Amino acid sequence: MALHRLSAFARQIARIALIALLSPLLSLALVAPALAFPAVTIATVATASSVDATPPAISLTEALAQLKQMQVKQDSIKQQTSTATGGKDLDALSDATQQLSADVDKLRSQIVPLRAQVQAQLDVLGPAPTSGETPGTQAVARQRASLNARKDQIDAVLKLADDQKSNLGILSAQFAKLHRGLLKNQLALRSSGIFSAQFWVPLLRQPPEDGQRLGAFDAQVREMVRSVWEPGQRFLTSVLLIAALAIWLGGRKLVQRSLAWFCLHRLPATRLRRSALALSTAISTLLAASVALQVLYLALARRVDLTPALSDLWGEFTKLTLTCALISGLGRALLCTNHPSWRLPALADPVARALRPFPSTLAMLLFVSGAVEAINRIVDTSLSVTLLGRGIVSLVTVLTIGAGLLRANRVRAAMAAAGEAPESHSTVAGLIHAGTALAIIASLIALVIGYISVARFITYELVWFEIVLCSIYVLTKLNRDICASVFSPNLAAGKQLKNLLGLDDKHLDQVQAVVSGIGTSLLMLLAVVALLTGGFGTTPADLLNSLISIIGGQRLKSLDIMPAHIVNAVIGFAVGLYLLRAVRRWLDQEFMPALGMDPGMRMSLITLFTNVGYVLLVLMTFSLLGVRWDSLAWIVSALSVGIGFGLQEIVKNFVSGLILLTERPVKVGDRISIADMEGDIRRINVRATEIQLLDRSTMIVPNSQLISQNVRNVTMGDSTQGVATLVLTFPLDTDPEQVRDLLLEVYHEHPDVLDEPEPSVLFSQLTPQGITLSVTGYVNSPRIAAKTKSDLLFAILKQLRAAGITLLNPHKVMVQNWPTQDSAQT
Repeated sequence: MALHRLSAFARQIARIALIALLSPLLSLALVAPALAFPAVTIATVATASSVDATPPAISLTEALAQLKQMQVKQDSIKQQTSTATGGKDLDALSDATQQLSADVDKLRSQIVPLRAQVQAQLDVLGPAPTSGETPGTQAVARQRASLNARKDQIDAVLKLADDQKSNLGILSAQFAKLHRGLLKNQLALRSSGIFSAQFWVPLLRQPPEDGQRLGAFDAQVREMVRSVWEPGQRFLTSVLLIAALAIWLGGRKLVQRSLAWFCLHRLPATRLRRSALALSTAISTLLAASVALQVLYLALARRVDLTPALSDLWGEFTKLTLTCALISGLGRALLCTNHPSWRLPALADPVARALRPFPSTLAMLLFVSGAVEAINRIVDTSLSVTLLGRGIVSLVTVLTIGAGLLRANRVRAAMAAAGEAPESHSTVAGLIHAGTALAIIASLIALVIGYISVARFITYELVWFEIVLCSIYVLTKLNRDICASVFSPNLAAGKQLKNLLGLDDKHLDQVQAVVSGIGTSLLMLLAVVALLTGGFGTTPADLLNSLISIIGGQRLKSLDIMPAHIVNAVIGFAVGLYLLRAVRRWLDQEFMPALGMDPGMRMSLITLFTNVGYVLLVLMTFSLLGVRWDSLAWIVSALSVGIGFGLQEIVKNFVSGLILLTERPVKVGDRISIADMEGDIRRINVRATEIQLLDRSTMIVPNSQLISQNVRNVTMGDSTQGVATLVLTFPLDTDPEQVRDLLLEVYHEHPDVLDEPEPSVLFSQLTPQGITLSVTGYVNSPRIAAKTKSDLLFAILKQLRAAGITLLNPHKVMVQNWPTQDSAQT
């Protein structure tokens, strides 16, 4: 037993001695690779425990360089995402993201063995000694510190790779979401129609992914509600909810009655009261809804910070509420069933009463269906669920609007059968009615054949068009009534302006026409902006931002002509054409007559305005289509070549027409003589001028001839008087003084001959054959000179025969400005 213990002790002493002898060599072998680490590849690292491993083929330096390159590629993909416009672009970027993710995985797989080898070395060294320091333990400690530092570097590289992998996963998910969004918003997408069972399947069986997303969103809503319904918060929440409801129901009526009282008792007894009452009804509804929303926000979200999803939901909820409140308010303002005398449009009482429930019903249905669609968008539900929600929205809206139209038509038919007078409406109102009916039919057809997105687009555009139309109608009526009341010479405001500025009634009418026209033009511009940049759920603040952006010069950034751009271009062209004609009619019938312009000046300015307006309208249409001007360079080049050959005359006539309209050497209504032809200018067009000749025929003269040739303008002089001169020859034995007195007497007796300048007789010629006298008289207009000359000849011949005076030769007549008899009849 003692020998056995002695032997064991001897073996222990030998083991300690062997370790003491080998420790310097072992320390050197382990420290040398650590000192050479930056330049050593993973394939050259040797393990102290002789662990067999496959040498990696990459160094940490190369791995870091590759990770930086991959990060640059990832940033490039993100930048390209903002400019992607179609599904093909998104698919290409998604494939690039997947390939980059695979490269990160490959690089990570090459780095992982290095960390395992370093960890194996640390495991061989074991834990750090707790006490005692020897030269061997110091070397082991230094080696352990070096290996830990290298391990930290490897972990940092792996973390970079993991972060890139995570970011690429998020980017792939975003690509999938964008692709789903493009697919949902694609108008050409066709699915099952509303009469197909597949369309209604999501109501009975919800996809699992949608259930998870809706469940997560529902949890956020429940958490918000739970925070305000805890003990100690319920009373305040209940009070705020009741206050919001009271503001919506009672506050609206209170505000409406207050505004109605102000309109009836403080505004002048003109049509301004009706338009102001209509506006007050819409404003009271919108104001009450806005205040109620603020109180509701305090009731539900005062104790939590809204998540992005809830914040987005509240924004959509606000837009829906305000838009639907505006629909309801405009319906009450225009129908006005309680006070028919306040009604602005020409609607019969039975028709207005029949339509009374439809605005509020439509607003309520749009609010519910719009909220459902907003939740689907925020949660990012599947395509089938999204199309189901859109289909239900479109179907409910179309049926409601269609039912309103049918009921109104039925009431009108009953009125016609009873012998009551039909409603008076304009052509524009008839076109709007027909367009609405066509939109409803198109939406129903799209729902039946499976184009749900098309039906939803038509439905929302129809609702938005009706909102803009009704709003602009009320505001236009209000603008005209305000101008008529403020600048009326019979009301207090007009009288004060007359006394303050020293104006007369004519000047007040001119100011009224100008201000009313400017206000109407601005409202039309706002309507165009609303139709082109807005949509269902657009708030007044959004419209203001759109208008400011347009005035500030922002343009569409898209380069392609897309369906939405085509719709905008068609709407913009139609509205611009109607606006151009309306402004032209206003200039011709109201503004320019109020300024006292002559017909010629009026026609010239209106023609110039129309030509410029058409050019601007075409340019606006191209801009709405998304056409870049640099892409039209080839058209300009082609036009340049064409102008050099075939279009030269057209361009010359066009420029000449502009010169005629600006310099006005001749104008509409002038009588001119050109190329031995004489007549009145009836119209100056872009290419040619229409001249009505004395025989009632029309001569078309190119504008360039009126600029380049000699033109005699009979009516251009300062005086508009006509001159008729008669040249008569008498025998030599005739008493010239007697003849002079006779001729002057005839001229003085004619009612059309002016006293100033007075008629005169000149002794123009004395020959062996006889004496020649020339008598001249002036009339008010050259257009009556021929008739006056004829009357004078009859009277002169009668007086000459009575006095026994004869003519030697046939008389010669020279009538200035009006040579023939036919002019007397024009």
